[in-house]
Amino acid sequence: MLLGVAVAAGVAGFLYFVLPQIAGLDETWERIGNGDPWWLGLALCLELLSYAGYVALLRAVLDDSGVRLGWRRSYEITMAGVAATRLFATAGAGGIALTAWALGRAGMPAREVAARLTTFLVVVYAVFMASLLIGGVGLRTGLFPGEAPFGLTVVPAIFAAAAISAALALAAIPGDLADRARLGRIGSERRRRLARRLAAGASALGDGTRGALALARRGEPGLLGALAWWGFDIAVLFACFEAFGDAPEAAVLVMGYFTGMLANTLPIPGGVGAVEGGMIGAFIAFGVPGGLAIVAVLTYRVFAFWLPMLPGAVAFVQLRRSLG
Repeated sequence: MLLGVAVAAGVAGFLYFVLPQIAGLDETWERIGNGDPWWLGLALCLELLSYAGYVALLRAVLDDSGVRLGWRRSYEITMAGVAATRLFATAGAGGIALTAWALGRAGMPAREVAARLTTFLVVVYAVFMASLLIGGVGLRTGLFPGEAPFGLTVVPAIFAAAAISAALALAAIPGDLADRARLGRIGSERRRRLARRLAAGASALGDGTRGALALARRGEPGLLGALAWWGFDIAVLFACFEAFGDAPEAAVLVMGYFTGMLANTLPIPGGVGAVEGGMIGAFIAFGVPGGLAIVAVLTYRVFAFWLPMLPGAVAFVQLRRSLG
């Protein structure tokens, strides 16, 4: 973990302090002091709305399971998860682990925890994958205006289609798979234990996916929290572009944002450096001027990544104090 933190710090230092000084970008970096304060103030407000959507979605998913944590506890779990995500790598694994711990301490059975978290993640990433698929196809076919490089439109769209198909396949996993594995008598005791564990995990994933589909079918209003989480965060990036220049076309903004976010899967705490580099590279490939892309993306990450750290740490302390 310490090595990962050191690598993240080094990459972040390069992006924030070295990159703007090379290739003539130092003049562009000076623009950050001249950013439109109204747009930057709006960016802060939009980021608050993004997190409000995240809290609302988490509360809706947990209420559906019968565990009512209330707004305050949902906020604490959300923000403490933010702090954990910043410390542990790979697609928010730290936040997921902390949320699982908090729900377990609140009295939720382990299988239900796995199912609820799966429901939550399916809803959140359904918006992510749908955006990649629609945006990639729309740009490549000319339905949406903007540059359409193959690697940033067709490839992400194929990846998103595969992910959506895999998620839908999880819904076909029978809910009693763990019970079937428990009754099985094939192989050694060690293999039977492994089979039972795998079956229990698969059953929880299936339950969670079916839970997400059930929420969608009945039109649960809390699902709008997923749209708010991603939509307002993209709006923060838009505001940061406008603060220093002109934002790219809407579809380009969305695709540059989400393709950059794919770097969160790399084993770097919080995706520090990887997300910034991925977004900057994507926007440059889409034809956005390099200087503007660097300033806008790095400013966006200040709002989306660094500012929530303090309230996240406070929420973590409050959560530890209340849950033990």
